[in-house]
Amino acid sequence: MIRFDERVAIVTGAGKGLGRAYAMYLAARGARVLVNNRRRSPTEPSSADDAVQAIRQAGGQAIANYDSVEDPAAGERIVQQALDTWGRLDVLINNAGVDQRSTFHKVSVEQFRQIFDINFYGSLYVTHAAYARMRAAGYGRIVVSTSVAGLYGLHGLTAYAASKAALIGFMRTLAMEGKSHNVLTNAIAPYAATPMTARQGNMPEEFLTTMRPEFVAPAVALMVSEQTSLNGQVIIAGRGVFRRAANAEGRGLRYAEPGEVTPEALERDVAQLLDMQDASEFADAMAAFQQLFGQGSGAK
Repeated sequence: MIRFDERVAIVTGAGKGLGRAYAMYLAARGARVLVNNRRRSPTEPSSADDAVQAIRQAGGQAIANYDSVEDPAAGERIVQQALDTWGRLDVLINNAGVDQRSTFHKVSVEQFRQIFDINFYGSLYVTHAAYARMRAAGYGRIVVSTSVAGLYGLHGLTAYAASKAALIGFMRTLAMEGKSHNVLTNAIAPYAATPMTARQGNMPEEFLTTMRPEFVAPAVALMVSEQTSLNGQVIIAGRGVFRRAANAEGRGLRYAEPGEVTPEALERDVAQLLDMQDASEFADAMAAFQQLFGQGSGAK
């Protein structure tokens, strides 16, 4: 059975929704959890406190953190609080994020930056602080939260999709660098009814009842377990469905005389250019480069 006894986990954006589900799930399996969620008002209780109370009432161990992850200094503070409390750090789940509800021409550059500050840099700051400790300890599990919008794009979500896509490239490279130090990194692309999705409005009742955040938590728990073999993977999860997402390249075109290729020739052969039958995956960018300029696809 997968357990997290004696392990210490940080979950950002864990006051509600997916983050709370992850924190509760890990705590129920023995983890000691730092629950991060920014405090919106100094005079009102934080949702992080509510999550901590729920974990403790269920017999688990948890502490609250109120830092805003987009603060460049927050990552170090969050990690240090976990270390000061429990003396170690084993798991980091970067869940904190914000959405977007306007098309590109209506989004200012400053608004675009704000979304990146939370979704991408918020994950970067905490991961940068955690990774150094994990690498030195020879053990760590890191998860970033991406989205199918980051994989495929979605109308009205340019900033959100771009920030989530950036996390995939970040995750895959960190997974390569950390593997030899037993620091494994993966990404979750969740489907769930949360306060964030509720703000989008017009959600059918069936979605709200069948897409519970708790249904995503088992995949995240596997990713951050000692037993996991996953590294550098994007897993889509929701309502009991789990799928792996991957980058792939089609066979494409190869012309015998590169200097004589014209846009007209490419247009003529565009169907073959776009054909993804017998597509290939690659371990890294160098493998893709070597295949492209090595055997590649047949010359025309």
